[in-house]
Amino acid sequence: MQSEKIKIGDSASVSKTLTETDVYDFAEICGDFNPIHINKQEAEKSKFGKRICHGMLVSSFISTAIGMYLPGPGSIYLEQSLEFLAPVYIDDTITATVMVKEINNKVISLETIVVNQKMKKVVKGYAKVMV
Repeated sequence: MQSEKIKIGDSASVSKTLTETDVYDFAEICGDFNPIHINKQEAEKSKFGKRICHGMLVSSFISTAIGMYLPGPGSIYLEQSLEFLAPVYIDDTITATVMVKEINNKVISLETIVVNQKMKKVVKGYAKVMV
């Protein structure tokens, strides 16, 4: 999207079903092999009762929405705040949505939200990007 065409209230979303392979690949890339993510037996002992996806894996789809859709290719992340509200389990489908809240020259402030397939909010925050 061209910055001059972006307006307050514009939004974009991206969805993905997070698989066991996604979790293992993410662990391999970042080095986070916390058993809550990759060890079924250990995760069953946790308060979640089963393996959960990495919070940063889940929230990375905010970056996809920003970098690919709003504002889109060429945008540069300046800031991101995140609050993790609920676990995301393997095979959950998440939808990351960004919504323009403020435009200040070439800096856009966005509300960022991720929900699961039950429309439960699992991550919320704000981002600032430069176009």
